Amino acid sequence: MAIDAWLLEQHQNHQHPPTLRFYTWSPAAISLGVSQRRHCPNHWRQIRWQGRPLDLVQRPTGGRGVLHQGDLTYAIVASHLPGDREQGYRHLCQFLVQGWGQLGVELRFGSPDRRYARSQNCFGLATNADLVDSLGTKRVGSAQLRRGPYILQHGSMPISPDPELVQQVFQGSGLLPPQSQPPIPIPRLIEALTQAAAQCFGDQMIPQPLTPQEWQAIQALAAKTMARWFKPPSHYFGDPIWKAQPLGTRT
Repeated sequence: MAIDAWLLEQHQNHQHPPTLRFYTWSPAAISLGVSQRRHCPNHWRQIRWQGRPLDLVQRPTGGRGVLHQGDLTYAIVASHLPGDREQGYRHLCQFLVQGWGQLGVELRFGSPDRRYARSQNCFGLATNADLVDSLGTKRVGSAQLRRGPYILQHGSMPISPDPELVQQVFQGSGLLPPQSQPPIPIPRLIEALTQAAAQCFGDQMIPQPLTPQEWQAIQALAAKTMARWFKPPSHYFGDPIWKAQPLGTRT
């Protein structure tokens, strides 16, 4: 997630356009909200999966614990959104609602729940910043970091989580979303969401891999901030990074 923070920093410094990114995790990890480390359950450090301990990382955004295994993570960096914070969430989540809808899963915004602040599990309860299906099951959990008009919003979408691992991590509070049979392939979901983003935001989404120099800058940022309390994950899978350009322009 140091990449997400770096993309926000670059956009804030006018060195990078609005960006959409998708990625998966290997090995499995738990990410904590920026203020959650003081309440990290002790047993999380003892869990082993596929022969190795789970990585613990801290997000630059808020929220509760997220198990990153069998999920797809998205990140979007933007600025100068219309309206207040809630309206900003709804604006950025348009592409999620539309993309999932194209795949036959209708989503809507959840409702505020005061119990969320006491939960260790991001997916145990929904808030008005999250997307739920017709049964009220949370399908997309999102959080934001705002620096003036500049915004990082990222979130997790469980696709095929391992039920036993979810039980180990959340000990009964981890609710698994109903699984489509077979699960939606991640490349197909990325394609649907990318097309939806272009339609919703009126931008042309241009794939842009990170350069070696950018990777060095990201690693330096991770060493300085993200690894201060928790071990960073050893590898990420699933760039693409999509730079948004107004329709009709070229890079």
